[in-house]
Amino acid sequence: MKIKIAYLGGGSKMWARVFMNDLALTDDLSGEIALYDIDNEAAYRNEAIGNRINDLADCKSKFNYVVKEKIEDALCGADFVIISILPGTFKEMRSDVHAPEKLGIYQSVGDTAGPGGVLRAMRTVPIYEYFAKKIKECCPNAWVINFTNPMSICVQTLYDVYPNIKAFGCCHEVFHAQEFLCLCLNKIKGIKATRKDIYTDASGVNHFTWITEAKYNNMDLLSLIPPFAEKYYEKGYYEGGTRYQFKKDTFAYGNKVKMDLYAKYQVLAAAGDRHLVEFLDRNWYLKNPKMVKHFAYGLTTVDYREKKQKERIEESILLANGQKEIILEKSTEEAVDLMKAILGYNPIISNVNMLNLGQMAGIRKGAIVETNCIFTNDMVKPVIAKELPSDVLALVNRASLNIDTTYEGIKNRNWQTIFNAFVNQPLCSGIKREKLRDLFIEMVNNTSLYLKDYYDFNTLDNVK
Repeated sequence: MKIKIAYLGGGSKMWARVFMNDLALTDDLSGEIALYDIDNEAAYRNEAIGNRINDLADCKSKFNYVVKEKIEDALCGADFVIISILPGTFKEMRSDVHAPEKLGIYQSVGDTAGPGGVLRAMRTVPIYEYFAKKIKECCPNAWVINFTNPMSICVQTLYDVYPNIKAFGCCHEVFHAQEFLCLCLNKIKGIKATRKDIYTDASGVNHFTWITEAKYNNMDLLSLIPPFAEKYYEKGYYEGGTRYQFKKDTFAYGNKVKMDLYAKYQVLAAAGDRHLVEFLDRNWYLKNPKMVKHFAYGLTTVDYREKKQKERIEESILLANGQKEIILEKSTEEAVDLMKAILGYNPIISNVNMLNLGQMAGIRKGAIVETNCIFTNDMVKPVIAKELPSDVLALVNRASLNIDTTYEGIKNRNWQTIFNAFVNQPLCSGIKREKLRDLFIEMVNNTSLYLKDYYDFNTLDNVK
């Protein structure tokens, strides 16, 4: 089948190559991938890499990669739109993640919840308002797949600006929780299985999703967590790579937060520990670096991200110039599988972020929630999720309402509403409002280059 894919953020240094590899290794697809990015140089590198992939012997689906310097040219005639961007630079991210540390607010990621999540959303929403308008204008019937964080607010913006858009957001965090359940199955029952072999019922908001039911054949996998924790909690156990990978890899974790939350709530928090802790009172798991180390995860610094970015750019140059061999390897991501299901190939059930049409009880309709959906024949249909226990729902509802308040404040360019959402972040608990106000104003000014065209800075000091 011949299709056109518009890739907004087509100069991506990491996820683009994952997507390109997965496309190349799937059957029965071909067509054009239009790469659009404000970083033209990066987009042209991916164009060269993509067209080199076509020459590989094990490439099954060939796509013509072409850079489009106007967004309209990229979107025109697209069947799918992929969005994967970095809103701002590492300079802005450095403020997002590290400026709050002066008040004792530590962030392990800083792109979804917490002070960093709010500031990143402020930069992101105006960009997504523009994307939604252009999609409505140029390819109103295209399916739009978002990978950018903050996921919930990105998807909310797309639907708010263009209500008839066909959009959803993909995130692999639940996949890791499924792999953790497979680890429990292996260590407690001696059964080896992959996440594709199990069924999970998940619901929540992105990066704070919970698994209420998990089955392998007819076996209850959640019941295996207590005996697993009894054996492995103290030292931690990472489900990917090696057990103690979290000691050297800032993106890995020991699942101690996940196991501790299960002991308290009897349902499984379905995201990496680095994300989960940012939705909870900072005194629980994120009070200081010593506590972070105790719970066996890491604080991903911007220095580390800059280092990895530099390495990826250097690798991209070698791949684009033919100085490094391209090795095709299928990833664990599902974007291509979901696209094929929408095109009428094999149906699939997977967790994605969409409008709550009633599939998740206890959260307002119209909010962006993450639940299972059925993908088939130009349709993505949410599956009714099992209800969360009331104590867990209270945690998720706070997160969802904070997302709503943040978005409404940004949509209306209302400093006070945005600041109220900033203050209500669990990571800001226990800190005087006056100090948080000073921090908020400082962080806003630190990212002013990306905000000044959309917000009235003359009224910023009126925040109370």
